[in-house]
Amino acid sequence: MMITRTPDAYFFAQGASEGYMPLNAFDGALLASGIGNTNLVKMSSIVPPGARLIEPVSIPYGALVPVAYASITSSLKGQTISAAVAAAFPEDQSMPGLIMEYSATGPSEEIERICCDMAVHGLGMRGLKVGRIESAAVSHNVESVGAAFAAVVLWIKDGAVGA
Repeated sequence: MMITRTPDAYFFAQGASEGYMPLNAFDGALLASGIGNTNLVKMSSIVPPGARLIEPVSIPYGALVPVAYASITSSLKGQTISAAVAAAFPEDQSMPGLIMEYSATGPSEEIERICCDMAVHGLGMRGLKVGRIESAAVSHNVESVGAAFAAVVLWIKDGAVGA
């Protein structure tokens, strides 16, 4: 029995922020990403076959939002923190895509590259050849307490509230 519709769309969201405490910084990064007033439902990392990349949508306050994400917080002044997500899609479009998430200290370009490599490796583990990769990353230079957040949001484009 299916308890919810299968998403047919996805979009990337990323943000970074300073905050009073680590959770405040994380919350600020969510707000900066555009999905801060929702209830994130962290999921494992499969993009349904046929799902299409869309522009970010306005999501109703309090909505349950399926999301694969990477985040990092730090209170080490001057440290560069980064979060990235990558979605690898197989040549065979009847098969699902795979999302990988990664966060660490260092520049966003390096973290994003590692994340893309992880997605390629993950498709290979499934015996699939990569057709394309899409990714997003963000970095933040910590002033006091900082956070970085990157996500792939799965969405139901047709018939979804707020879509």
